[in-house]
Amino acid sequence: MAAPSASELVVVITGGDVVDPAHLTAVTDDAFVIAADSGIDHAQALGLRIDLAIGDFDSVTPAALATATATGTRIERHPTAKDATDLELALDAAISRRPGRIHVLGGHGGRLDHLLANALVLAAPAWASAAITAQMGPARLSVVRSAVELPGPVGDLVSLVPLHGPALGVTTSGLLYPLDHEDLHPGSTRGVSNELTRSPGRVSIEHGVLVAIQPGSLGTHHEEHLR
Repeated sequence: MAAPSASELVVVITGGDVVDPAHLTAVTDDAFVIAADSGIDHAQALGLRIDLAIGDFDSVTPAALATATATGTRIERHPTAKDATDLELALDAAISRRPGRIHVLGGHGGRLDHLLANALVLAAPAWASAAITAQMGPARLSVVRSAVELPGPVGDLVSLVPLHGPALGVTTSGLLYPLDHEDLHPGSTRGVSNELTRSPGRVSIEHGVLVAIQPGSLGTHHEEHLR
């Protein structure tokens, strides 16, 4: 079988919370769109063309799955008893296209176990060849392996959370509490509740991986710092 063609951007739509149409600004017209299970319902509600639907389809509505099939979406069905979540399956399909970026829409769903697992899987080494971002409800997540820019309004909360081991040589700019080649360790809250002082901010790392979480709310320390 021929190798899949490369795509600059792959968008993964997951189940869980309904996706705010305002977040569609991250979806380019030429993006390859993968819907994970009931992400099919969300993608159709947003008017997105679905290139691939993947999962065990235990939560998608029958009508949405039928529509996807009828409109030519490629369907990849997996058993319900499986060793990976639908999101992980979708990310595996996404990385096979050799994209420059993968952007996930959804993935919250109100379950703490799913939220934690999804954050961990986004930072897994299997997807290291692509830049990974996600919009989970109001929160934006950016996986940092080398350097990323953090958009948002001045005062936007930013937390830097190391995953899968220590994040070494972390340097920031445009954040209220700067880090200069510092190390962040799992189990420490050293990187929690920072704030943007300009947009975009920037985070770089020399070794390891961390996730920059912007929960979608403003802090108050930046305003106090200006007084």
